[in-house]
Amino acid sequence: MDLKSKIRVIEGFPVEGISFKDITTLIKDKEAYKYAIDKIVEDLKGKDIDYIVGPEARGFLFGAAVAYALGVGFIPVRKPGKLPGVTASNEYELEYGTNTLEIHTDAINKGDKIAIVDDLLATGGTVISAAKLIESLGGEVIAMEFLIELEDLKGREKIGNYYINSLVRYDK
Repeated sequence: MDLKSKIRVIEGFPVEGISFKDITTLIKDKEAYKYAIDKIVEDLKGKDIDYIVGPEARGFLFGAAVAYALGVGFIPVRKPGKLPGVTASNEYELEYGTNTLEIHTDAINKGDKIAIVDDLLATGGTVISAAKLIESLGGEVIAMEFLIELEDLKGREKIGNYYINSLVRYDK
């Protein structure tokens, strides 16, 4: 299936100069959404994953479905002030600003094997921040899975030696 054809591109959103990849058109298409989830699940099978971590908010849409399909737990990584328990936090840079992610300090135990699932790999800031949080709690990042990768922003190069899979790639 051509997943790229299911993604709407909106120029100049959220700020001028950004070419936003709108996944709402893909996730409303039941066959495309199922296909995308199935492809990520297929890639993670056999990797002995304990948990899926999904960054807020679109990482929830893919990560929770992948966790369900694999029969593993789902751990949300959220923006500041959204988690009720004791949290660890990490600030990171976006393509057009900065943000912070938080995770419950009791969400991951030493040695837990984690896959991070998100909708988009751009500059790599979000997933690097999530990986730092996971590793600070003793978890091991086994894989990073994305629906979309914006190759011209070179996030893959910034991430380093993690296993990375993306289903749809955009270059300039």
